[in-house]
Formats: sequence, C-alpha cells, structure tokens
Amino acid sequence: MKSPLTAVAVALLMLGATSAANAKGCIKGAVVGGVAGHYAGHHGVLGAAAGCLYGRHHAKEQQEQRERQQQSQVNGQGKL
Repeated sequence: MKSPLTAVAVALLMLGATSAANAKGCIKGAVVGGVAGHYAGHHGVLGAAAGCLYGRHHAKEQQEQRERQQQSQVNGQGKL
C-alpha cells in the first residue's frame, strides 16, 4: 500500500513544481484525503485523488474571494 501512496505523492509534488498556480491546494488535500481514504477501507489513492480535487476547488474559491475583497476596497465600497 505504501508504493501507490508514494507514487501519488511524487506525482503531486512534480505537478506542484511545474504549475504551482493550478495545483494550489492539491497537495494538502491529497495528503488529507489519502490518510482518510486509507483509514476508511484502504482506499488511499482514491482518497488522495478526491482530496486533490477538493483542495484545488477550495483554493480557487478562496482566491476569488480575496480578489472580490481587493476589488471592493479599490472601489471604496469596503469602507463605512
């Protein structure tokens, strides 16, 4: 079971090194998902893949929220 998890971890690290903007949140999500999947029926690889997708989605939402807040501050709408 360690070999597939190691392979996934190495692949995710390589993905993160090549396109950091697109992989933001993927590595953290993959680690958490892999551990959760392992303990939930030895499905670590499946959990890592799902965790990566969720981590990217969550990071994208946070980035969009930061951009909206910055835009509202620039327009003066964020001040009372």
